[in-house]
Amino acid sequence: MKIGTHKPRWGALLMLLAVASGASAAPAPSELVYVGMHGPEIRAGRFDARSGDLAMLGTVAAVPRPTWIVRHPRLSIVYAANEDGNDGTRNGSVIAYRVDPATGALTRLNEVDAGGGGTTYLTLDPRSMTLFAANYAGGSVASFPILSDGRLGDRVSLVAASGSGPHRRQAKPHAHSVLVDPTGRFVLVADLGADRLFVYPFDGRKHAIRTEPAETARHFVAPAGSGPRHIAFAPNGRFLYLVNELTADVQVLRWHARDGRLDPVQTIATNAPDHEGASSASEILVSANGRFVYAGNRAENRIVVFAANPKEGTLSFLQRIDAGGEVPWGFTLHPDGRWMLVANERSDWISIFAVDRRSGRLTDTGRRTPTPKPVSITFVR
Repeated sequence: MKIGTHKPRWGALLMLLAVASGASAAPAPSELVYVGMHGPEIRAGRFDARSGDLAMLGTVAAVPRPTWIVRHPRLSIVYAANEDGNDGTRNGSVIAYRVDPATGALTRLNEVDAGGGGTTYLTLDPRSMTLFAANYAGGSVASFPILSDGRLGDRVSLVAASGSGPHRRQAKPHAHSVLVDPTGRFVLVADLGADRLFVYPFDGRKHAIRTEPAETARHFVAPAGSGPRHIAFAPNGRFLYLVNELTADVQVLRWHARDGRLDPVQTIATNAPDHEGASSASEILVSANGRFVYAGNRAENRIVVFAANPKEGTLSFLQRIDAGGEVPWGFTLHPDGRWMLVANERSDWISIFAVDRRSGRLTDTGRRTPTPKPVSITFVR
């Protein structure tokens, strides 16, 4: 392992392959990377997709606790969650920033109150141009219109959940992530505290999350004490993958888009067979072709790779690999599918993995880019 250094062998190998195939050997432009963290700032870096090198540029914004960042689909703008208020004493917020593509610098456009404490996760629906925020401490989800200049409009809806679970961390609802279904008609919220996947109708024209009477609710009840954390749809829209934080397993759910309901298909562990002690899972991602699913296991400091059956949605174990550091809080796949960047929160660095797009397997490049308390990584082209 080398920290703060770059190994030339990956870039050289890719260059030789390009020359052998007759492709241009001109260097690819680097891309901006924004790192959300457990700390008072957002940091930026530049990633070279040809070599797999990540070089940090430094601090670009001061925010009390910017744990999650998403980008605008067309404009040079990003949105950051401010997880301030996780103790329940105040609300979190969402901040819109304009990006300077040349330097990575961020200019604040505006900030909106998220309606609940501990705003921990954001997602953006490009069809309706709506931004959604999950408030962990508040146990709620909020929606905001994205204006034509990229600023955020006033909050349109705020839906607070109810429920609890048997674990000591489940005394009340804790909305941990939010996602819009592929049809754009429903909003799904993974709630760690309530052991639920809440499913709400969504009116895209009004940017509004709707609620329904309890007797007609579509919510999916997860196993008691499982702690739903993050979710990801298969590209075909037929299956949803849920990673449960407290039990460190992945649930495969069949999505019925017509009426917005979920049926269980499979549950598969991310823990190794010899695992002992507490469990803690973190992130889940699906490859662009839908053939592979990646899950993070923080208790074991590993990334687990599964092969996905696109027809049945079922997963089969493929690989368990060391995350290259301690507490892999989050990770992301580069848009071209050849690289994975892992935010090892306790190690204070980002580890870089090469991805075999045919087999789905990961290879640790040995690169470690120092940055304090990283928890999420966002590419901005």
